[in-house]
Amino acid sequence: MPAFSSALAVPRAGPVVPAGPASISLDGTPLNHLLLDARSGQLYVGAVNVLYHLSPDLQLLSQGRTGPKLDNPDCLPPIDPKDCTLARETDNTNKILLLEEGAGQQRSLIVCGTVLQGICEKRSLGNVSEVLYQTSNPVDTQYVAANDPRVSTVGVLVEQKGTRLMLVGRGYTSKGPGGIPPITTRRLAPSPHHSAPAFSHEELGKLVVGSYSEYNNHFITALHHKRHVYFLFYRRDVWGKKEYRTYVSRLCVEGDPSFYSYVEVPLTCGQSYNLAQAATLGSHRGAPALFIAMAAGQTSASTPTADSALCVYGMGQLDEALQRAQLLCYTQEGRGATSQEEAYIEYEVSSKCLRLPPTSVTDYPCGGEHTPSPIASAVPLEATPVLTRATLLSAVAATTEAGHTIALLGDKTGQLHKVPLSTDGSGALYDSVLVDEKSPVSTDLLLDPTGQSLYVSRLPVAECERRADCHSCLQVHDPYCGWCVLEGRCTRKMECSRHRQPHHWLWSYDRGQRCVSVQSLVPASQSRDNQTEVSFTVAQLPALSGNESLSCSFGELPPRPAVVTASRISCQSPAPELLPSNPEGSDHMSLRVSLMFGSVTISHTNMTFYDFCTMCNFDAMTPHGVDSCPCVWGLQGSPLVPVGFDKELFLEGRNLDMFEVTDAKRTPDPMSGQLLCIRSLQSPRVCILQTSWAGQQRIDSAPHLHLKLYDCSVGQSDCSQCRAVSEEYRCVWCGGERPSCVYSDACAAGQEERCPPPLITKVTGPLEGGIRVTVWGSNLGQRFEDVRTGVSVAGVSCLPLPEEYIISTRLKHAHSLGHPNQGPVSVTVLDAERGQSLHSFTYQDPQLIGIVPDKGPVSGGTLLTVQGSQLLTGLKRDLKAYVGLQPCYIVDEANDTQLVCRTSPINQTAELTVKVLFGKAERTVGSVAFRYLEDPVITDATPAESFYGGGRAISVSGKNLDVVQRPMMSMWVEPVGNYLVRRKRHQLVKNPHVIFNQSLGPLEQELCTNITYDKMTCLTPQVPPDSKVLDVWFELDNVRVDFESIKGKSFTYHPDPQLYKLNSDSPDQPYRFKPGGVIAVEGKGLTLAMTREEVVARLGNKKCEVKTLDSTHLYCEPPEEQPLSTDELEMPSLLVSPATVMMGKLEFDLGPVQYDSDILSSVPLAAQVGLAAGAAVVVLVVLVIILMYRRKSKQALRDYKKVLVQLETLEINVGDQCRKEFTDLMTEMMDLSSDVGGPGIPLLDYRTYAERIFFPGQRGAPLSQNLDLPDSRRQTVVQGLGQLNNLLNNRLFLIRFIHTLEAQQSFSQRDRGYVASLLTMALHDKLEYFTDVMKTLLGDLVQQYVAKNPKLMLRRTETVVEKMLTNWMSICLYSFLKVCEVAGEPLYMLYRAIKYQVDKGPVDAVTGKAKRTLNDSHLLREDIDYCSMTLNVLVKSGVEVQPFPVKVLDTDTITQVKDKILDQIYKGAPFSQRPSANSLDLEWRSGQAGHLTLSDDDVTAVVQGRWKKINTLQHYKVPDGATVALIPRCQGSVVSGVNQVFQTGEKTPMLEVEEEEGLRLWHLVKSSEDPEIPKHRKSSMRERERAKAIPEIYLTRLLSMKGTLQKFVDDVFVAILSTKRPPPIAVRFFFDFLDDMAEKHGIDDPETVHIWKTNSLPLRFWVNILKNPQFVFDIQVTDSVDAVLSVIAQTFIDSCTTSEHKVGRVGSPADLLLLSRVYGAVGTVLSCCLLVACFQSFASEMNSLVALHELYKYINKYYDQVIMSLEEDPTGQKMQLAYRLQQVAALVENKVTDL
Repeated sequence: MPAFSSALAVPRAGPVVPAGPASISLDGTPLNHLLLDARSGQLYVGAVNVLYHLSPDLQLLSQGRTGPKLDNPDCLPPIDPKDCTLARETDNTNKILLLEEGAGQQRSLIVCGTVLQGICEKRSLGNVSEVLYQTSNPVDTQYVAANDPRVSTVGVLVEQKGTRLMLVGRGYTSKGPGGIPPITTRRLAPSPHHSAPAFSHEELGKLVVGSYSEYNNHFITALHHKRHVYFLFYRRDVWGKKEYRTYVSRLCVEGDPSFYSYVEVPLTCGQSYNLAQAATLGSHRGAPALFIAMAAGQTSASTPTADSALCVYGMGQLDEALQRAQLLCYTQEGRGATSQEEAYIEYEVSSKCLRLPPTSVTDYPCGGEHTPSPIASAVPLEATPVLTRATLLSAVAATTEAGHTIALLGDKTGQLHKVPLSTDGSGALYDSVLVDEKSPVSTDLLLDPTGQSLYVSRLPVAECERRADCHSCLQVHDPYCGWCVLEGRCTRKMECSRHRQPHHWLWSYDRGQRCVSVQSLVPASQSRDNQTEVSFTVAQLPALSGNESLSCSFGELPPRPAVVTASRISCQSPAPELLPSNPEGSDHMSLRVSLMFGSVTISHTNMTFYDFCTMCNFDAMTPHGVDSCPCVWGLQGSPLVPVGFDKELFLEGRNLDMFEVTDAKRTPDPMSGQLLCIRSLQSPRVCILQTSWAGQQRIDSAPHLHLKLYDCSVGQSDCSQCRAVSEEYRCVWCGGERPSCVYSDACAAGQEERCPPPLITKVTGPLEGGIRVTVWGSNLGQRFEDVRTGVSVAGVSCLPLPEEYIISTRLKHAHSLGHPNQGPVSVTVLDAERGQSLHSFTYQDPQLIGIVPDKGPVSGGTLLTVQGSQLLTGLKRDLKAYVGLQPCYIVDEANDTQLVCRTSPINQTAELTVKVLFGKAERTVGSVAFRYLEDPVITDATPAESFYGGGRAISVSGKNLDVVQRPMMSMWVEPVGNYLVRRKRHQLVKNPHVIFNQSLGPLEQELCTNITYDKMTCLTPQVPPDSKVLDVWFELDNVRVDFESIKGKSFTYHPDPQLYKLNSDSPDQPYRFKPGGVIAVEGKGLTLAMTREEVVARLGNKKCEVKTLDSTHLYCEPPEEQPLSTDELEMPSLLVSPATVMMGKLEFDLGPVQYDSDILSSVPLAAQVGLAAGAAVVVLVVLVIILMYRRKSKQALRDYKKVLVQLETLEINVGDQCRKEFTDLMTEMMDLSSDVGGPGIPLLDYRTYAERIFFPGQRGAPLSQNLDLPDSRRQTVVQGLGQLNNLLNNRLFLIRFIHTLEAQQSFSQRDRGYVASLLTMALHDKLEYFTDVMKTLLGDLVQQYVAKNPKLMLRRTETVVEKMLTNWMSICLYSFLKVCEVAGEPLYMLYRAIKYQVDKGPVDAVTGKAKRTLNDSHLLREDIDYCSMTLNVLVKSGVEVQPFPVKVLDTDTITQVKDKILDQIYKGAPFSQRPSANSLDLEWRSGQAGHLTLSDDDVTAVVQGRWKKINTLQHYKVPDGATVALIPRCQGSVVSGVNQVFQTGEKTPMLEVEEEEGLRLWHLVKSSEDPEIPKHRKSSMRERERAKAIPEIYLTRLLSMKGTLQKFVDDVFVAILSTKRPPPIAVRFFFDFLDDMAEKHGIDDPETVHIWKTNSLPLRFWVNILKNPQFVFDIQVTDSVDAVLSVIAQTFIDSCTTSEHKVGRVGSPADLLLLSRVYGAVGTVLSCCLLVACFQSFASEMNSLVALHELYKYINKYYDQVIMSLEEDPTGQKMQLAYRLQQVAALVENKVTDL
C-alpha cells in the first residue's frame, strides 16, 4: 500500500523551541507501535513490514524487514505453496513491540506480527535487523498475536518466581485455528522442566471462554501496576443487554499461575461514552489514575462515533470495585446488601459464586482451586467526563507539571490537544498542535526520559496533497489518490466534489489515465500587434454545469472569457499594449496560455508573439528606419457600421501618404496623416480594420481599433425589443405585411409608432402562492417600469420582480393567494392595449392522498412513494418533501399523481407526518403517518456457500425484516489482478449496521423475497466472469449487515460445478434409457454449494425426481413414460426428450434421452417359426447326446457337474442381483438425503448422548435424575456438595481419591466405570482441568504397564482413567458427529442402508437370522420361498383418512409388519417419539364390515408336534394390495412377548421361548438340527438336499450384501480416516501425549505406540459408535442389523493395525474375507488422522449436583480410607484436605467428625 508515515517529537510544554519539533519521515509504511528505551532514550518503531531504530533526536540508527511473507490466515505455518494454494505475499502488521529486560542477560526486542498466525521473535536492541530467536516450525501453542490487522492484540511483561513471562490479550478472529483464549500467559524462553518452546502457553495460565465470538473482546492496553496486571478492553455484555461496554480486568502477578484471581468490572463514562479508544497510566491528585479516551458507540455495535470524551479513574477506586466483586462472589454468592446480584461468573463457565468464610479474600487474595472464577462485577465504576469532543480521540498521555496534571490528547484529525485537569475533576482545552492534517494520531504517545518532549506517530493512509501537479499525481500510481481536475489538486476520490462525473477525477492507480492536455493551438504564433481569436483542442475536458464557464490566461495577464464548443476552446488574445516586451535582442517572446476554471489551471501550453514593425525595411523602401514606417493609431467618428450599407471611415496615423494605394483616396492635406477608406461590409461582426498597400502588401495593423457591425433584425424579434435599442443604432419597427426591426434608411413601408399587444404563455402555481411564475412572450415592454402595475394572473394582480425582467420577452413574479380557478395571464404595457395569453393559467390545489410504504428503519434509505393529485404544481426545484422535520430526497421524476423520495436517518423510533412543499404551499398526508421503526437485525443466514453462477436461495432469519422495502443481497467484486479494491476492503468498518455507501465499487445485487417479520429469502448474486468476490452483505435500505458478522465467517463462492453429457461418447446421439431405473449423471464439485433439495432436473416437459446428490454423481428418477419434448419443432416420432439440470441460475444441458421400448422384430413370422423349429431340433439332439453320456457317467461326476452349473448360475445371479439391488437401494436411499443436515436425522441431544456413552445399558442414570432430598436438608446438602465440588477441583485431592478407591478390593470394575463417568459429569465444565488429571493418571498407568507388557495398555477398561479416557474422547468428538455433520451423516446413511437391505429379505423373528446379512453366523441358510407385497395402510391426515402404500413380505410376522408400517409412516422421526408396535393391533379390512385383527399368536396358529409357528401374512392369506389399519390395542389384548425393547434402543429376538403348553415357537426355520419339513415345501426337497451337499453355497448372499453396501461402508471409513480436514486439537494433543510418554519411558517400538493410539481412539470410540449407532441417533437397532454392524466394526479395527492382516480360506471368518479390501492401507494414517477440535463443555446439560451426591456415596463407603490417605500426604496436610472433606461430610449427612 503506498502510504506515508512519520514520527515526530512535539514540545510538551514551556517555551517555544526555536528550531521547531524534531521529526523524521518514514516513507512507504504505516506505523503501528512506538517503544522507548528508558536507559538509552532510543526509540523503536514497529510498522507494517519494517522495524525502525531511532536515536533520541530521531536519527535512523538501524532498520529491519519483517515482511511481507507468504501467508494465508487459513493456513498453518510453515507455509508450503503446494499445501496452501491460497497463500499470497502478505503484509506483516506489527501487533506487539516490547522490551525484554534480563538481569545479567542480554536485553532484546520482542516483536509479534499478523503473519504466520501471529508468531513472535526476538531481535537485537542495537541492530533491529539481527534476529536473536525465531521458530521455523511453530506449534499451535505458539500462536500469539491476532492474524487479522483489524483485530487488537496487547501484551505486558512480568516476572514470576524468577521466570520472565508475557501476558497477552488477543481479540477474536474468524479465520485460522480456533480455541486460542482471549488472555494467555507466554513463556519468553524454553522451559527446562517441560518440552514447551518459547512463546508457548502450554502448562501456563489462560482465560477459558465458552464462545469467544459472542463476547468479541477488543483489547486497548495492558498495564502492570504494583502486584497486578490490568487489561482494558470492550466487549459485548452477554450477561446484560447485549450491548458493548468497556471493562477493566485484573490478575495477580505472583501466586496465580491458573488465573484464579481473574475479576473484571465495567466502566461508565457519562451517559453514552462506552467504547474505550486509548488509555494511559498517570497521576492525578497525587494518586495513580487511569486516563481513558472513550467514544460513544452505535447501538449494539462496536463501531465508535465521532463523539468522544476523556474520563479519569483512580486506581484505588478501581481496586476497591474489583475487590468488592471478588468478596461478594467468594462469601455472599454474588449478592449485595439488597440481595441483588452484583457479581457473577462470566464467560459461560459453570462455576458459581459461593459462601466461603468471610476471610477468604484476605486468605486467598489471588484465589485458589476452590474459589470461583472468572468473576465479573454487575455494578459499573462510574466517572464524569473531564472533557468532551466532537472529534474522535485516538490517543492519550498524562504528565504532571508543577503539581498540576496535564492530559495530552490526539484525535483522528491529526490534532494534539493539551488539557490541564483541575482538582475538582474538570478540564479545559488551552492549546492544540497540528501534528498532521487529516491523519489520525496513533495510540502510542510517549514522553521522552527528560519529560520535555512527546513522541507522536501518525498513520496517514495516503499523502495525496504532496503531489502538486497532475503529472506527478498520476505517476505515483497511488490507489488512494487521483487528480481533481476542476479543483487543481491531488486528492482522494471522496474529497473531490465531482468525482462521480466523467473526467473530473483521474485515478492515479489506473495507468491508462492521462492529464487534461492541449492537443492543438491555432494559431501557434502571431504578431504582437494583432488581437485575434485563439482556439485549441483539449482532450478529456470535464463537463461543466449551465452557469459555469472557463477562461483563458496569457502569462500573468488577467483571464479572458473562453467559449467552449465540444472539445474546442476559443478566446481572444491579449491587447497588444498589455503584452510584455520582447527579450532584449529578440524579435519574439513566448507566453504560457492556460485554460482556467476560476483560479484553477486545467491545462496549459505556450504561444509565440513576434514583432512586425521591423519588417517594413525588407525592400529598402523606407530609408529613414522604423520611424518612417506607416502606422495607424486612431479612428474618427462612430465605429458602428450597419450591415449592408456603405459608410465612410476616417483613419488617423502617420506616413500614410508614402504609398500609392488603389482602394483609398488621399485627403486634400496628405501630410495630415488622414486616409479615407470606403469598404462594403456584409457580416455582423466586430473586426480589426486593416489598410493594405498594392492590395497585397500589409501596411500596418491596429488591434485596438474595432468596428462594430450590426443588423437591427438580429435579436430584436418584436416591437418592444426593437424600440428598446439605443437610438445611435437608428433601428425602427417597420410596418407592412411583414413587420420587422430594420435600419431606418431601409424602412420603405413606414415606421410603426405603437407596438402590438403582448403575447403570453401558460404556467401553473398552487393556491397559497409563493412560487415565482415566469411569463414568457413578446412585446412585454421596453423597460421594467412599463409593466410594473400591469400584470395579472386569472384576475389576481401580481408584482413583477425587477431583477428577473428581460426586455420584451420575460417577466417573473411571485403571485399572491388565489382560489381554485383559472383565467388568462394579462399584461398591460403603459397605456397600450392589454395583451392576454391564449391559454388559461390554473390555480391548482394539490392534494396528498397516501404513502407507500408506511414504515421504514430509523437508519433511513426507504423509498417512500407519496400519492396524490396535481403534484406537478409549480417548478420542479420548488418541490420538496419531508418526513417530520427530516428531508426526504426526491429521487425520481415526479408525475401528477405520485412522487418518490428517500427517507433520511433519525436517532429514534417515531411516527411522523409526511408533508410536501410546493414553494411556500405545504400539504400533508393526514390519513396515515410514516413510522420509523427499529433497524432490522439479522441473526442467521444459511447456507453460507454458493456457486459463481448465483441464484442459490439463502434463508435469512432475524427481526424487523419487514420494515425494509427493498432488501437486497449485495456483493462487491473486483477484476482478477486488481489490487486496489483489496486495499479498500481493509478500510471498511466491519459493522453490522452502517450506512450504505454507493461508491464502494462494482456491485452485484439481488432482491430478497418472501419477506416476513423474522424470515426472508435472498438469492445469491452472480459473480461476473474473471472476477473475485471481496465482500458479501445484506443491504436493508440504509442498514448494511456484513455476512461475516452474522456467521462469524465469510460467505464462500465456489467454482461452478460440471455436469457431463449423458452420452459422453456420442453427445449428438440420444442417451438410451430403460424405464424403471434411474439416470446417473456424472459431474464434478456438485455438492460444494448445493443440496439435493435445491437441484431441479427435467426430462422434456416433466420433472426428473432427484434421488441423491454427491460430489461426483447425480441420480434422478424419470417418469415411467417418455415425456414430450419442450421444443415444439421436435418431431414427435423421434421420441427423444432433452435432459436439463438447474442449480440456482446455472442450467446444464445433458443431451437428449430416448426410452428403450419393445420394437417388433423385422424378421417375418414364417422365418421366426422356422428358426424356432430348427433350434428345437438342435436342442433335442444335444439333449439326447447328453442323456446318453450321463447314463454312462458315474453318479459322483453327475453331481459334480450339477454343482458346477449351479455355481456358475449363482455367480451370474449374484452379479445381476448386486447391480439390481444397488440401483434399488440407491433409489431408496435418495429419499434419505432430504433428512441429511436437517431435522430428518434423529440425532440425540447431548444429554442423551452422554447418558448412553457414560452409563450404557443403565436405567435411571444420574443424568436423568434429580436430587431427591427433604426440603429441610436440601440447602445444607447443596452447600456441602458445593464444597465437594471445590475439593474435586484440587488436583491432589482428586488423584489421591481415585488411587484410594482403586486400591480397595471391593471396588469392582463396574464401580470404576461408574465413578469415572460421575467425575466426568462433575468436572464437565472444566474440561482442561479434567484433561490434566487424566494425563497424570495415564502417566501412572503407563509406568505400570512398562514394567509388564506395554502393548496391553488401554486394551480394556479396567481402571478409572481408562473409562475417563473413553468419556473424554466422546466429549471431544461429539461435534464431529453432530455439529460438523462430517461423520454423522454417512453413519446414519449406512444404518439406513443396512436396515433397508435386511428388511428386503426374510428375517427369522425367533433366531434373528436373515437372508441378507454380512455376518455368516446370522445367515439364514435356508431357501425360503417368499414374495414381496404392498399393503395399503389407512393413515389419518387431519380429518381425512388416506391410504399409504407399504412394502412387506408375505413371510413377515404380524409384529414385523407393524414395525415396517411404523418405519414408513414415521420415517425420519425419532424412535422414542413414535408408538410401540406392541401398543397397536393390525386390522385387515375387506369391504364395509370385514374387519379381522391379525396377531402373531391366536387360535389359528399352526402346531406341529412340539412346535408352534408364529403367524404370518401368508398364514392369513392376506392378498397383495390389501387394506390394513393400525388401531390402539385393547387393555385385555395379549402381548406375544417375542420381542423385547431395551432402553438403549436395541431389539433382540428371543431364541428360546417356552410357552405354558411346553410348545416351542418357530418362524422360518426350527432351531433343532433336523427340522420337520412342511408339506407345502416338499416340492423343494431335491433343491434342499443339493444345498445341504454344499452348505457354504449360501455364502454368496454375503457377497451380494457386501457389494450392495460397499459404497456406504466406504463413505463411513473415509469420513473417519480422512486426512483432508484441518488438524484436530484434542486428538492430536492426546497422540502427542502418548508419543511423549513413549519417549519418556524409552519405548522406541513404533508398533507399541500405534497400539496405544488404536486402543485410545478407534477401539474406545469409533468401534463403540459403529456397533451402537443408537448412542448417537434416536433409532432402534435390531439383532439382524447389529450383526452386520459388528462385522463392519471388526473390519475397522483390523484396518487400524500396522501389520498386514492376512486372510485365507482356513481360519478366517467369512465376513472378514468379504471386507478385507483396501481398508488396511488406511490404518497407517491413523496416527495423523485429522478430526475436529474438542467440543465446548455442555455444563448446562450436566446434572452436577446428582453426580456429586453419587460420588459422595463412594466417599462415605470408603470414608476412613480416603481420610487416612489425605492425612498421610504432607502436601494434603498443608492444604487441610482431610479437614475440608470432614466439613463436606458434616454438611451432607451430619456425620460426626473431629471438627
